[in-house]
Amino acid sequence: MESIQQGESVMKITLLTVGKIKEKYLKEAVAEYVKRLSAYCKLEIVEVTDERTPEQRSDHMTRVILSTEAERILKHVKDDAFLITLEIDGKALSSEEFASKLESLAVSGNSHVMFVIGGSLGLGEEVRKRSDFALSFSKLTFPHQLMRVILLEQIYRGFRIIAGAPYHK
Repeated sequence: MESIQQGESVMKITLLTVGKIKEKYLKEAVAEYVKRLSAYCKLEIVEVTDERTPEQRSDHMTRVILSTEAERILKHVKDDAFLITLEIDGKALSSEEFASKLESLAVSGNSHVMFVIGGSLGLGEEVRKRSDFALSFSKLTFPHQLMRVILLEQIYRGFRIIAGAPYHK
């Protein structure tokens, strides 16, 4: 665990998400993982406003929505942060590989890792271009609110693996 928490330089993790969580049970799950992660990192969750997405929309309207959300996301991306975007076509990792990725980022001096969860239409091209690593949890599509809980759980699991602590397989 020394590699993640070298003296005072605790890894900072930012979740940059489009939209707010409305359901109480998801808010409670997020709060639980925020509490658990406080032992391993400095965690920040930044929510940007999602655009209203009409059922019937043109390709142009879709691009406008994605571009507007991308602009909001990129305002919060720090130049020195390692940016990981969650994308269906990203690289799939096992929990052990994910933990190894977190550890290698910390060891190589990337003390600030930002994860981006897009809105209901995904991520705009501008955000994907800025991404340092595209991560996929599945070929399945998940509600972005639920994805926040899944991501937090995997970050927590990753830190537990790095620490050599027991975790559920």
